[in-house]
Amino acid sequence: MRPGAERADRFYAVLRLVARFWIWFLFRDVAVRDAGRVPDTGPVLLCVNHPNNLIDSLLVGAVLPRKVHYLATAGLFRNTLLAGFLTRAGAIPVYRRDDDPHRGDRNTATFVACREALDAGKVLAIYPEGSTHAEARVQRIKTGAARIALDYERAPAPPGGTPRPPLAVVPVGLSFESRKSFGGRVLVAFGEVVPLRPHVAQAEKDAVAAVQTLTEAIQTAMETQVVHVDRIEAADLVRAVEDLYRDELARQLRAESGLRPEAIDVFRLSRTIVEAVAYFKARDPDRVVRIWGRIQHYRAALAEHHVRDQAVGARLNPDPDPRRVRTSGWAAVGLPVFLYGAAVNALPYLLPRWLAHAFARKETDYATIRLLASMVAFPLAWGLETWLIWRVAGAGWAIAFAASLPVSGLAAYHYLRGVNSLRARIGFAALALTHRQAAARLLVERRMILEDLERAKADFLARAGEAPARAGDRA
Repeated sequence: MRPGAERADRFYAVLRLVARFWIWFLFRDVAVRDAGRVPDTGPVLLCVNHPNNLIDSLLVGAVLPRKVHYLATAGLFRNTLLAGFLTRAGAIPVYRRDDDPHRGDRNTATFVACREALDAGKVLAIYPEGSTHAEARVQRIKTGAARIALDYERAPAPPGGTPRPPLAVVPVGLSFESRKSFGGRVLVAFGEVVPLRPHVAQAEKDAVAAVQTLTEAIQTAMETQVVHVDRIEAADLVRAVEDLYRDELARQLRAESGLRPEAIDVFRLSRTIVEAVAYFKARDPDRVVRIWGRIQHYRAALAEHHVRDQAVGARLNPDPDPRRVRTSGWAAVGLPVFLYGAAVNALPYLLPRWLAHAFARKETDYATIRLLASMVAFPLAWGLETWLIWRVAGAGWAIAFAASLPVSGLAAYHYLRGVNSLRARIGFAALALTHRQAAARLLVERRMILEDLERAKADFLARAGEAPARAGDRA
């Protein structure tokens, strides 16, 4: 009988529900592209890049209806309690040769477990890069994904003569606006299924070469799904151009095409910026050096005067939207709600941030520590506060107070973001009053950088023979 889609058990269903809540709570927008490329039935191997530790697994599992079995490093299974949890969640331990070169038998057991899962029509997810990292690129992937795929495809048919259903190898790209701060955008992109037949045929003649060519095919497929920077030294320039110019590109798209802000695909804009930087580094490196030097000088001036670039940009391009007047009115009315929400949610909000800053050894650990700490801190703090209200004012007030906690917390969070933006604008206005020449110089420098980038954009589109992409259209 052909295996169908695995039914998610109640434990996994609850985990997925919790993951979806926290993702909704922590990120402004999670864009999912081409999730339909994951078949509804049959064996699937997801090859996922790994930029943000545990958050990556939560995202992929939350956006797919099918149960996802992750291949996790065997070190996580050393703790009995954690091992039981991971097993219930469907994780499969991976015994890497680097961890213990003398336990090759355990590595073989991993491949057996993977084949059995795929024979049962399950969805496996692997991080072929081997470990999480903070670089804006897909690192050179290992051969594990290719070996699993070829092992399944070349295995003899199971007893009974039923042909083994084909395996779908699907590349998955995760792109974050920022790994360390929540409230940003995330893109989860699913690529086209990687063809396996040519590599299976090659494996009949040379298994080692087949593994290598399939690994390269998976690498390329993964890179097309992320905002990928080939050279590490270009990453800083790409981020700087994104900070200064991506919002301007989005504004131009809205003005030219009449698109709503939420219809702008910011990740496509980022990918175009990456392509342009690579183009000019190869063909006009002097221009890259000149723009990078100007950006560095501008950033130094911002730091010297303790001013944010967003405030300078707002002064250069004031927003004429009449809704700002209404927003200001709502801000005055919402101040008491903000003060209340900030007071009752300050501890569970600030404590995870402090723990993440204190204990994150690398950038990719920050969001995971903060998420896990938040999942503990919010229920504990809310429970304690509700208990105190119950003891002081009775059950009725306690129920009303408990119901107000999440609503007031979200309202306070969004209000605080607006306050920070307003504070930045006030800071620049104060600089303009006290140091007029310094403020004018910042405006001139930013305008000159944007003019350089506009000329570079025009030259890139003309020389590369590319028509302006409809970057605002959603896939």
